[in-house]
Amino acid sequence: MQKFPGYNFRDESLLEMALTHRSVSASNNERLEFLGDALLGAIVAGKLYDRYPDLPEGDLTRLRSSLVKRETLARLARGLDLGDILKLGEGERKSGGWRRDSILSNALEAIIGAVYLDSDFDTCKQFVSGLYEDMLDEINVDSITKDPKTALQEFLQARKLPLPTYSIVAEEGQAHQKKFTVECVVARLDTPIRASGKSKRNAEQAAAGKTLKVLMSGIS
Repeated sequence: MQKFPGYNFRDESLLEMALTHRSVSASNNERLEFLGDALLGAIVAGKLYDRYPDLPEGDLTRLRSSLVKRETLARLARGLDLGDILKLGEGERKSGGWRRDSILSNALEAIIGAVYLDSDFDTCKQFVSGLYEDMLDEINVDSITKDPKTALQEFLQARKLPLPTYSIVAEEGQAHQKKFTVECVVARLDTPIRASGKSKRNAEQAAAGKTLKVLMSGIS
């Protein structure tokens, strides 16, 4: 029986698959990652629903997003020393893939999917609850802030304006060092706002933040 922090696998092949990056083989952890992502979202949503019975939907959504985002998952993965046991191709190893947020977060989601397949939903829920126990205790609900994309959307909706559109206008760098440039278009501005980031999501958030700042400054 293969041991893993917080869970002992009966089927060791599931753990092996969860730890195998696509740079190693076509038989890798991407399908388990897909499953784990869905399970994680449902489990975290359920825990927040039970924990904060008076919190409105918008705040619950923002809390869930902060708990399941890439950076948070990578932090949890590092706490499990997941990078030390990942199976990476030679190129990914040399480029430091074992410490990259995207690879760590995807692997942790794959582990969650593997736990579910190796046991059942209740056991998987217990595993995820163990991962998040300290983090949930540290949450300060009063400090919940809206991410830039959400804030921009609500700003436009309040004024009955069309929602923003985002498009990638540039993509640079190697696979492990990508830089995305995104353009945000809103009806009240004649010129699209551009911003860059290490991921499409980060670039969109940055563009939304810049756009909201322009709108709120009264320049438009």
